[in-house]
Amino acid sequence: MMLRNRHTESFDSLPRHARAYRSVKKKVLFICVHNSARSQMAAALLNKICGEFFEAHSAGLEPGELNPLAVETLREIGIDISRNKTQAVFDVFKTGQLFPFVITVCSETEAKGCPIFPGVTTRLHWPFPDPSKLTGADEDKLEGTRKILREIDRKIRQFCDEQCVREPQS
Repeated sequence: MMLRNRHTESFDSLPRHARAYRSVKKKVLFICVHNSARSQMAAALLNKICGEFFEAHSAGLEPGELNPLAVETLREIGIDISRNKTQAVFDVFKTGQLFPFVITVCSETEAKGCPIFPGVTTRLHWPFPDPSKLTGADEDKLEGTRKILREIDRKIRQFCDEQCVREPQS
């Protein structure tokens, strides 16, 4: 019996009942302080890597402006977030949307300011450095942001491997 990850197998090759089950995407909300870099990068990566199974959104405790370093590092790998808008986590909370996963990507102290979302929610905490706090020349900051993006990418792929149901192949 061969096992394959949901996010690596072809949707069309699945039995009809499995396709129907998989067509319902689980919503994931990534939260950081300003919704300017880490949460934006995480949502964009999850939508690219496992978008067939998850619908990722992002928000911030105190929304700011998109970080140009995050925009550039994602553009380097073929993802354009340049038209994304930042949004407040409390505005998302007030919509009443249900998120099976709420993932904070800021420091532990900052994450404590996040609201508790309604419904059955798994709350995860993945602390990543804040690109806006990087120092040095522009190239150093860009390289630091690339490193953070690689860390986020690794965690997203691990999340997909853990959360995607494994089914036997005949």
